[in-house]
Amino acid sequence: MNQPEVTIVISPRERFSYTRESLESIYQNTNYPFALIYVDGGSPVHIQRYLEAQSQLRKFKLIRRDNYLSPNRARNIALKKVKTEYVVFLDNDVYVEPGWLESLVKCASETEATIVSPLTCIGQKLKDKIHLAGGEARIVLAEKNGKLRRKVHEKHYFVNRSLGEVQGQLQRKQCEFAEFHCMLVRTSIFQEIGLLDKKLLNTREHIDFCLTVTQAGGKIYCEPSSIITYVPGPPFEWSDLPYFMLRWSDEWEMRSLKHFRKKWNLTDKDKYFKKRYKRLGHRRHQAWLKPLIRRFGGGNPLPWLEKILLPVERKINNYITYLYGQKQNIAKDKNKILAPDKVENFTMSKP
Repeated sequence: MNQPEVTIVISPRERFSYTRESLESIYQNTNYPFALIYVDGGSPVHIQRYLEAQSQLRKFKLIRRDNYLSPNRARNIALKKVKTEYVVFLDNDVYVEPGWLESLVKCASETEATIVSPLTCIGQKLKDKIHLAGGEARIVLAEKNGKLRRKVHEKHYFVNRSLGEVQGQLQRKQCEFAEFHCMLVRTSIFQEIGLLDKKLLNTREHIDFCLTVTQAGGKIYCEPSSIITYVPGPPFEWSDLPYFMLRWSDEWEMRSLKHFRKKWNLTDKDKYFKKRYKRLGHRRHQAWLKPLIRRFGGGNPLPWLEKILLPVERKINNYITYLYGQKQNIAKDKNKILAPDKVENFTMSKP
């Protein structure tokens, strides 16, 4: 029996409650042969049991870690076990459409691309609103007051446009970045550039990876005949919230932005970074806090309550991040007596 040339790697993005829908879409809508590695980082018991049952039924490799994982760390755990020509990174809150995988592989084969992105839609309504149809991401030199500064240029194509409205304008196109919601990567590139940067905890990891691949001479394409939908919360289950809060924590975001800036020799005076510093916690506030407030207000926003709760939410978020950090420090100390592969299994007490 021929071995597949593609391994799909699924890892947590920000929640666990879309696990079933996402995984079932893959097995229902993928006719192209594939291997699958699922990294389960600290999902609640009912999701853990579902994945264990599915891994036995579907014969895929399930890697369980009882503690929460940053996305790049989860991807690296699986990447070390990938033996196929291509790897597809897929978040656990993505719904794939029929033909998605064969279109990605066909594009990579015909263009010799290193990375291929599908047409990525967003929302509870599938194949409706475009999130990404390729884009630009590069470091540019800009002059100010007679001095040259390195700046990030980033642009999304067709963002927030209706798919039905622009579908006739979409075509295969070489571009400069893809996102980890879904991307196919030629596995050989990791022999040149190493694993994904684990110091990028929750943001800019896709830009960093694509800049690195381009620097190494790789090509990036968007293939719009491959369609997937990223389905963010809300709604959330209560068991989603500890990971969601950590995943989008102020600390993780600040550490990621500072590392990205230093790595690529950029200045924090750039409005690219100023905007993101100002928006710390934006994902938490928009996806969790504001819907919660509207529930209290019978569907209406309550600005006065939001003003009160925002600083409270930040303190809770900082405390959750602190607890996680304490558990990680304990795990590092135990490394003196535990084998390295056991350290990742140290259980975090979820708030």
